[in-house]
Amino acid sequence: MTGKLSEAICGIDTLTTLVVADWKDIAGEIPTCVTALPSLRILDLIGNKLSGEIPADVGKLSRLTVLNLADNALSGKIPASITQLGSLKHLDLSNNQLCGEIPEDFGNLGMLSRMLLSRNQLTGKIPVSVSKIYRLADLDLSANRLSGSVPFELGTMPVLSTLNLDSNSLEGLIPSSLLSNGGMGILNLSRNGFEGSIPDVFGSHSYFMALDLSFNNLKGRVPSSLASAKFIGHLDLSHNHLCGSIPLGAPFDHLEASSFTSNDCLCGNPLKTC
Repeated sequence: MTGKLSEAICGIDTLTTLVVADWKDIAGEIPTCVTALPSLRILDLIGNKLSGEIPADVGKLSRLTVLNLADNALSGKIPASITQLGSLKHLDLSNNQLCGEIPEDFGNLGMLSRMLLSRNQLTGKIPVSVSKIYRLADLDLSANRLSGSVPFELGTMPVLSTLNLDSNSLEGLIPSSLLSNGGMGILNLSRNGFEGSIPDVFGSHSYFMALDLSFNNLKGRVPSSLASAKFIGHLDLSHNHLCGSIPLGAPFDHLEASSFTSNDCLCGNPLKTC
């Protein structure tokens, strides 16, 4: 399907759902009048060629629960008014050309369970207020240009189970809270500038389907407490400056050498003996 979104849509003031998903060739801008639809609950325009900016008054859609504009060519900043969407549960703006900083008061989105902003050109720091979103389970800010340190508070979030921050310019120490959080199942901090040692805070509560800390500037030893983790499905500590012997234990039994390669002086199974 080709063409653009007609402003005639805005005349349907009882419209609750607008889904034009994966039509591939719908182009042009999102009509600004869409923000005046009082009953709109779902706006899903993923997978098209939409351009221009997200309407500045998107925050007027007070009943909106799903906003999915991923996989388009949208540009400009994330509108400040987006933080007024108090009913929003699913936000996906990934794979666009959005720039600027993430609004500081994103924590106002108290109903949000998924926040997907990956593969844009976002800059600045991760707002601490994000940690106030009690229901947030999935946070993906990967492949942007974010900088600064990761707020310790992210690791204290009770529901957060997937955190992808890879391929940014983040730095500083890895917050111990991210690794000690027993609910964290997928954590990807790869391809950043994290320094210092890996916090030795793992235990029987640790259950990682994927833990990726590769391509950073981490030093020291592989934490011995990792051996006591309940489960580690995929582990990647490669391309750092780690040294010493790899701990022995069930979580390491299935891992291959690629999980540990390109460090300074790691040894032990599955690498060469110490």
